Amino acid sequence: MPTFMMVYRGGHVGLDHASPEQMQHVMQTWMDWIQKGVEAGWMLDGGDGLRPGGAVVNADLSVTDGPFAQSRELVGGYSMVEAPDLVAAVELAKGSPMPTSGGTVEVRELANVGQQG
Repeated sequence: MPTFMMVYRGGHVGLDHASPEQMQHVMQTWMDWIQKGVEAGWMLDGGDGLRPGGAVVNADLSVTDGPFAQSRELVGGYSMVEAPDLVAAVELAKGSPMPTSGGTVEVRELANVGQQG
């Protein structure tokens, strides 16, 4: 069965000023969704959130601070899921907490280059 990566961008606007209770609620929502996927067998890797910052290596091999200037473009995390096709993977992504928090989920099938099967 194909493997898909879900890339989470933006969302959870205003959490930088959220109370501990609000943060706990957001984290619990994510943990519940991931656990549901693990139990159903489609969640392969719940991923981790990414720390802010990083670096971008450009085509000329220069390095700039990254990842992006606009917060809506920041990759906040990822998951790896298994689904029969892109349509099914998109339906799984719709169930994630990200769309309801104002963010987006990019769904991409892995090429599985060099793997048998």
